[in-house]
Amino acid sequence: MRWRGNPKSNNIEDRRSERVSGLGGSGGGGMLRLLPMVFKLLGFKGTVILAVCVGVFGLFTGNLGNILAILGLQQDATTSVSEAPLRETAEEKELVDFISVILADTEETWSTLFRQKGQTYQEPRLVLFRDAVKSACGMANSAMGPFYCPGDHQVYIDLGFYDQLKNRFKAPGDFAQAYVISHEIGHHVQTLLGISSKVHTAQSKLSKAEGNKLSVRQELQADCLAGVWANHANSTRQLLEVGDIEEGLAAASAIGDDTLQKQSQGYVSPDSFSHGSAEQRVKWFKIGFESGDMDDCDTFNNLGR
Repeated sequence: MRWRGNPKSNNIEDRRSERVSGLGGSGGGGMLRLLPMVFKLLGFKGTVILAVCVGVFGLFTGNLGNILAILGLQQDATTSVSEAPLRETAEEKELVDFISVILADTEETWSTLFRQKGQTYQEPRLVLFRDAVKSACGMANSAMGPFYCPGDHQVYIDLGFYDQLKNRFKAPGDFAQAYVISHEIGHHVQTLLGISSKVHTAQSKLSKAEGNKLSVRQELQADCLAGVWANHANSTRQLLEVGDIEEGLAAASAIGDDTLQKQSQGYVSPDSFSHGSAEQRVKWFKIGFESGDMDDCDTFNNLGR
């Protein structure tokens, strides 16, 4: 990507020097306190399945709060935050600069698109953390992966995730990294437009299977919105280089529910999809990228498109 020298966002909050202890703290000790409650609710098999879903599918979840709220596990906890010296490598510094530039570019795109519809885009903040972080959606550790919290309109990313993206999911490249950010920003757009709250309300009245289908539609829409951003980043500011879109498509495919399920359990269970298959995720990202029109991202009425 041609990102160097481009404007940076003022909405980066660096908490990497913070060390959080308590629920969801470093090392996962806080999450372990929830196991008796989870076991009582779900049983042994359900607990194992939940662990797999949180550890694998959670890497690309857009709404951490929804996971905890659905289980009824969101709760206040005593936490403490301490400061530790931040030792930043040159590679990490460059990655932070890259993230700041990409965030600024999403701000430019979505401010323009919202203005064209007579609306105002409220810029989200992006929080960098290490190991564990406290958000309005509760505590989370780095195993959850990047997430968007609608409660505080913030995206949370542990830089270590990008190593997993490259090594575990075999999706290297700077545009693959940008795709992750733009997908989470897509969830912010959904929140501002009232889509996320409508999905959550509808899910409360549906069976688990039907609720999962809505989650898939919501996630695919975020993929499509990521594609819309990529279209404008390229057509307006020429950020993309040859091979960038292929990097994004590879990332979308690598984290499809069917791909992840095959890796974690050896078979595919479509009824438990939460984000969509690899084919669906690639398709909807391409729809957004090719049109550049957010109105084409209506996954709720055109899932079979």
